[in-house]
Amino acid sequence: MRKYLHVFEIGLQNTLVYRVNFLFRAAFGLIPLAGTLFLWEAIYSGKPAGASVAAYSLSQMMSYYLILTVVDTFTVVAEDDWQIAADIREGTISQFLLRPINYLGYRLSLYLAGRTIYSLVALIPAGLFIIYQREYLVGPASVELLLLTIPATLLAGILQFVMAYATALLAFWVLDVSTFIFIAFAVEYLASGHLFPLDILPAGIQQVLHYTPYPYLLYFPVGIYLGRFSWPQVWEGFAMQCLWVCIAFALARWVWSKGIRKYSAFGG
Repeated sequence: MRKYLHVFEIGLQNTLVYRVNFLFRAAFGLIPLAGTLFLWEAIYSGKPAGASVAAYSLSQMMSYYLILTVVDTFTVVAEDDWQIAADIREGTISQFLLRPINYLGYRLSLYLAGRTIYSLVALIPAGLFIIYQREYLVGPASVELLLLTIPATLLAGILQFVMAYATALLAFWVLDVSTFIFIAFAVEYLASGHLFPLDILPAGIQQVLHYTPYPYLLYFPVGIYLGRFSWPQVWEGFAMQCLWVCIAFALARWVWSKGIRKYSAFGG
């Protein structure tokens, strides 16, 4: 594990160079969030006082997006998939094939380092924005659920990374994986609860999504915080989240084993 801790330390040092970029990216990323909040505020303004949408009050709906922003900050995959594809395309991945280091562990260490620095920087503008919107912020349903939000967020980040990693490995077969990355991002954006809470969808669609990995990327951690699930649903959600993490790791290893057989690099 020492070598991966060393990679993590190097990742922290390299990522610190971009701390100002992260600050501006996080600050400008709040503009779509503000637009979304204004939209929901306008929707609720046309309803009687105390009205709800899919059992969400105005404060709960606004809090959903505020907490989602925090969870997304800790879990989002930024440039990792592009860098993995570039390593394969440019042949720099060859150095990892000649050394006793696992490429997945190497990239995961860099991802964790990047998320650590980005989260610390991005929480400054996000925290100020949440303070500004504090009148709409709902506290956690209970202390126990608040504590459970932490492992749910951690598992969501790992799942999101491994899914992006497996998608980037398609670079073993195709020269440009940007189409696959954009498709994966679009599906994830819609099906993970990023655009709207998933429990406002028809029951049939919710049931289908329940057996996919997407709700466990964002909607599940935020739903735990807001108390949207019963205790049996919380434990079932954790079981599904762990199951999908294992499936994603197995898929990534399988794609790697198949792709490495097709890989070839030439020159010095």
